[in-house]
Amino acid sequence: MGIIQRQSISGTIYSYVGVILGFITTALLFTHFFTTEEVGLFRILVSYSILFAQFAGLGINTITVKLFPYFRNEGKNHHGYLGLALIVSLVGLVLAILAYLLFKPLILDNAKDGSQLFTSYFYYVIPLIVFTLLFNVFDTYYRVLYNAVKGIIYKEVIQRTLVLAVIIPFYFEVFDFHQTVILYTLALISPGVLLFASLVYNRKLHIKPDLSIIDKNFAKDMVKIGFFGIVASFSGVLVMTIDSIMVERIMGLSATGIYSITFFFGTLILVPMRTMGKISSVVISDAWKNNDIAVINNIYKKSSISLSIVGLLLLIGIWGNIDNVFHIITNDYLPGKYVILIIGLANLTDIAMGVSPHIIVNSKYYRYLSYFLLIFAVLIVVSNILLIPIYGIIGAAIATLISKLIYNCIKFIFLYRKFRLQPFTWKIVLLYLIGITVYSISLLIPVMSNYLVDIIVRSSIIGVLFIIPVYYFKISEDINNKIEVIFERLFRHN
Repeated sequence: MGIIQRQSISGTIYSYVGVILGFITTALLFTHFFTTEEVGLFRILVSYSILFAQFAGLGINTITVKLFPYFRNEGKNHHGYLGLALIVSLVGLVLAILAYLLFKPLILDNAKDGSQLFTSYFYYVIPLIVFTLLFNVFDTYYRVLYNAVKGIIYKEVIQRTLVLAVIIPFYFEVFDFHQTVILYTLALISPGVLLFASLVYNRKLHIKPDLSIIDKNFAKDMVKIGFFGIVASFSGVLVMTIDSIMVERIMGLSATGIYSITFFFGTLILVPMRTMGKISSVVISDAWKNNDIAVINNIYKKSSISLSIVGLLLLIGIWGNIDNVFHIITNDYLPGKYVILIIGLANLTDIAMGVSPHIIVNSKYYRYLSYFLLIFAVLIVVSNILLIPIYGIIGAAIATLISKLIYNCIKFIFLYRKFRLQPFTWKIVLLYLIGITVYSISLLIPVMSNYLVDIIVRSSIIGVLFIIPVYYFKISEDINNKIEVIFERLFRHN
C-alpha cells in the first residue's frame, strides 16, 4: 500500500483543493451569477462531452491499465504504447463525433423550459469531446507510469482555477454570457492540452508503436479487453451523466441546474475514492499479473474501511449543516435539498465497496464488470424514466440510489463467490453506529444566528465527536497511523 498511500494522500490534498475551488465556483458563484437555466447549460455541455468522449476511447483506457505491464520497458520507450493508444482513440473520435451529429435531432428534440438555450451551443460539445478524450488517454498513461497526481492537479486545480477566472469577469460585465461560455469551454479543454505539453516537456511522448511485441493471441486479447472496456467505460460514464441528461429532457435546463448544484454536494464524499482508485488500479493490475491475492485482499479491505470513515464523516458534516448549505446557495435550489442526502447515501454504497471495480476489471473475469455496469446502466435509465415524471429531480436521485444498491450488491456477491474476497469486518458496523450517534448529537447543537459561525462550530463538534471513537476503537489502521503522524509533527514543531 506504500505507493497507494503516498499518492492517495497527495492526490486527495490536490483533489480537495479542487473541491474548494469547485465549491467557490459551483456553490457560490454559479448560484449567484447565473440563472438556473444557464447553470443547467454548463452541466449539460459537460455531460454530453464526457459521454461521447468515453465512447470515443474504444476501451483503450481499460486496455492500458490491464495490459500495459506487458509493454512496460522504459529503455524501449514502453514499446511506443502511447502511439498505439492514440491511433485507437483517433478512430473512436471520428465515430463519436459522427454519432453526436447523427443524434442531433434526438438530442435537441422536444426542448423544454429554456432548453432552447442548449441549441445555440450544441456544437461546443465537439471540441470538448476531443480534449476530454485526449485527457483520458494521457491521464491513464501517466497513471500506469505511477504518476496519478499530475492529472489530478490539471483537472481538479488548474481547470477549476481557470473556470473561476472566467466567471468573475462575467459578474463585472467584462464578458457577456456568450463570451463566458466560449471561455468556459476553453477552460474545460485545458487539462488535455496541459497533459500533452507535459508529455512533450518530459520527453515521454513516444508515439511510434512497436508492434513486434503484439502476436496474434495478444492482439485477440487486446480486442477482447477493448470490447468489454467499451461496454464498461461507456456504461460507467452513462450512469454518471444520464440523470442530468434525462432531467434536462423531461424537465428542462432550469431543473437540470438545480439538480447539478445539489448533486455536487452529494458527490463530495467520493473525492478520496476517485484518487485511490486511480492509483490502486495499477498496483492491482501488477498484483493480478503476479497472482498475489494477498495484496489484492489487503487493498480491498483497507480501501473499504478507510474510505467509509472519510465518506461517512463528510456526509454527516454536510447533512448536519444542510440549512446552512442553502444559506450559501440560495433558496432557489431548495427543491433539491433531499437530492443531497439521497445521492450521499447512494455514494456511501460505492465507498463501502472500496476498489472493487478495479479488482474485477484487472482480473481474468474482467468482462463481468462490463456486464454489471450494463445492468447498472439499464437500471438507472429505466428507473429515471419511471421516477422523474412522478417525483422530479428527487426521483432522479432515488433512481441513482436504487441502482447503486443493486449494482454494489452484485459486485459484492461476485467477488465473494469467485475469490472469497469481501471487505467487511465488525468494525464497519461499529463505524456506522458511531456515525448515527454523532449525527444525533449534532441535532442538539443550538442554531447560531450567524450561519458561518454555525458551520464552523457545528462542523468542529461533529469532527471531534467522530474522530475520537474512530481512533480509540482503531477502526482503520491507516487512519490511525496518519493521525499519529500529524500529532507527532505538531508536537515536534512546538
